[in-house]
Amino acid sequence: MILNNYMKTILITGATGFVGKQVIKVLSKSKVNIVPVVRSTKENIFEGITNIKRVIHSPNIFQEDEDWWRNQCNGIDTIIHIAWYAEPTKYLQSAKNIDCLMGSLNLAKGAVKAGVRRFVGIGTCFEYDLSKGKLSINTALNPSSIYASTKAALYTTLLHWLPKKMVDFSWCRLFYLYGENEDERRLVPYVHRQLSRGKEVELTSGKQIRDYLDVSEAGRMIAEIALSDHQGPINICSGLPISVKELVEDIADQYNRRDLLRFGVRSENLVDPSEVVGIK
Repeated sequence: MILNNYMKTILITGATGFVGKQVIKVLSKSKVNIVPVVRSTKENIFEGITNIKRVIHSPNIFQEDEDWWRNQCNGIDTIIHIAWYAEPTKYLQSAKNIDCLMGSLNLAKGAVKAGVRRFVGIGTCFEYDLSKGKLSINTALNPSSIYASTKAALYTTLLHWLPKKMVDFSWCRLFYLYGENEDERRLVPYVHRQLSRGKEVELTSGKQIRDYLDVSEAGRMIAEIALSDHQGPINICSGLPISVKELVEDIADQYNRRDLLRFGVRSENLVDPSEVVGIK
């Protein structure tokens, strides 16, 4: 990728979230101006980051119309759109995904009106036909949840529309992320919490093969894509297959407590794919 040296101004939605914080961390060390979009209650979170140009506040960005976004995007070169509803155990089939889709289209329409020249969206590996196992950007899409379907709908719409408006478009499909500030209801924090307390860890068989990536690395990759001339879809992944069992055992070894792992106690998810691995 070719990195541009122009002093860009980059607007970031979801700037205080799991992925957004990592993108901000990388861009705070780059020669760019950063414009985070946050809820009104999160005013001082960027204290000490010297290249924050301004902070945009909104109680719910998915309820803002295109004219609001046009005003906010004045002077913006690039948008990194990370925000989306992603509450564990609820987000896959939630109707809130439809609100996110509609709100994201308003963002894109407002950005075009404001003269933004680059738009980086965040997708998911769940957009793909997961039955294929090993997934490249050429793998057919076949989303099976509202979450994945709305992500895919945004991708296909912007892919065909933005270039006609002279806007460069990249779409970053995230695989299985873990790391700093991860929601405690997800697998890796759950395992750490139980082991740190000397409690048993209840698991499925752990035979599923996955592509895990530290969120800090994902943040670096997204930031680099935003600063580059890349266009089209790209997988944000490690490309390395690992079973859930291996991942959990690696964590248990940090505590020397494999004896607390209880594989097979939880029922298998019958619709869960056996393998999801990204191809870079």
